Amino acid sequence: MVAARRCVRSCLGLAGAGVLLLAGASGALGADGAPALDGAQLSPLWALPFVGMLLSIALFPLLAGHFWHHHYGKVALFWGLAFAIPFALTYGPSATTHEVVHTALLEYIPFIILLFALFTVSGGILVTGNLHGSPVTNTALLAIGTVLASVIGTTGASMVLIRPLLRANDERRYNVHTVVFFIFLVSNIGGSLTPLGDPPLFLGFLKGVNFFWTTTHLFHDTVVMAGLLLTAFFLLDSYYYRKEEGMKLRRDPTPDTEGLGLRGAQNLPLLGGVIGAILLSALWKPGISFNIYGTHVELQWMVRDVLLVVIALVSLAITPKLVRERNGFDWEPIREVAKLFAAIFLTIIPVIAILKAGERGVFSPLVELVTGPDGQPVNVWYFWLTGALSAFLDNAPTYLVFFNLAGGDPHQLMGPLAVTLEAISAGAVFMGAMTYIGNAPNFMVLSIAKHRGVKMPSFFGYMAWSVGFLVPGFILLTFLYFL
Repeated sequence: MVAARRCVRSCLGLAGAGVLLLAGASGALGADGAPALDGAQLSPLWALPFVGMLLSIALFPLLAGHFWHHHYGKVALFWGLAFAIPFALTYGPSATTHEVVHTALLEYIPFIILLFALFTVSGGILVTGNLHGSPVTNTALLAIGTVLASVIGTTGASMVLIRPLLRANDERRYNVHTVVFFIFLVSNIGGSLTPLGDPPLFLGFLKGVNFFWTTTHLFHDTVVMAGLLLTAFFLLDSYYYRKEEGMKLRRDPTPDTEGLGLRGAQNLPLLGGVIGAILLSALWKPGISFNIYGTHVELQWMVRDVLLVVIALVSLAITPKLVRERNGFDWEPIREVAKLFAAIFLTIIPVIAILKAGERGVFSPLVELVTGPDGQPVNVWYFWLTGALSAFLDNAPTYLVFFNLAGGDPHQLMGPLAVTLEAISAGAVFMGAMTYIGNAPNFMVLSIAKHRGVKMPSFFGYMAWSVGFLVPGFILLTFLYFL
């Protein structure tokens, strides 16, 4: 019960922190039906808080890690208010609140609730025992994690499997590459087949993309990338494994005192419940909606979010405390995501409005770059630009930017522009693996590995790995699907 109460407080804190940041400077609620924001009239200066927020995420952990660790919430609040206060003074509190409420109810809150549910449930699943990291074993673990990532999310799969992988290889001298390829496959590329897999795809789902659209349209892209990377990993791991045969073996710090097994298996049906709640919101259309300050919220969306919170609470109630302790489970990662993404979703409001204005907006050069002379999208540029920004900023808001740049109509993007949406989705998910900061699980895995004594490469050292092993695959995808 103590854990359940703690979860309730955490849940309220997550939602509260985000909603307060999203709405804090918006003023009192005004009349219903506030006019839509016309991006053609917005100056590029309105994008500065968004750029500042993303650069803060990229640079502060590297240049001022101690400060960032203790004050990232204040930094997020600063950039959120840097947008909200001037916007309210310029366009009035009523119009500002309309935009904030719309973003919070339709994008931010569902996004955080899904991450919260997956994080909580997967944190109650513990793989016990000590595997021994041979090339076959390691490749099998990566392959399993790649598949799981689309079922329980890249965050969930990363948290469930990174510790077993580290234990399996903790007596080996050469083990850095196992964590690097884990980030490539489990923390990123494996999450490409469902909206549960990676945050940008869930945002697409919230925008109206069908649940199984990514399963059918990104399957071949994912098979190509995963096949290339698993083959490269097996060959590389075999090389290092043979290299270690002539060396004096290190003492295995993980004794074989406990057989291979699974603790917290009662959470597995709850993962099915998460999937069921998402599918319910996609398939059940009661035709009932609520107008909240000009934003129409469908009943099935509200039911989905309530079910996800209940599932997380049930997981906390039925999972032994020892299981979570052995998993190193705590609330800090999800708290950080909640605060940072509150600022991201807030500051991206004018950016999306400008992009929706197309050639009438100040970002028209970008529109021209991704649009051919015949008015059709240039899918190569959508793939590489979405990917490049996803690598250095964050793949979820980057996906939103290019989704809207391509018109923002899910029916068009799933139909005549299907290859464009495929390019945006693949770029956001796959190239989030290019740096430690491209996707939230990357940094979490890095932190856990360093804590367990793995001498992980620096920011640019990791990029040397990603350029060497990922970019050739991306070039191949370009020629196969996007030219």
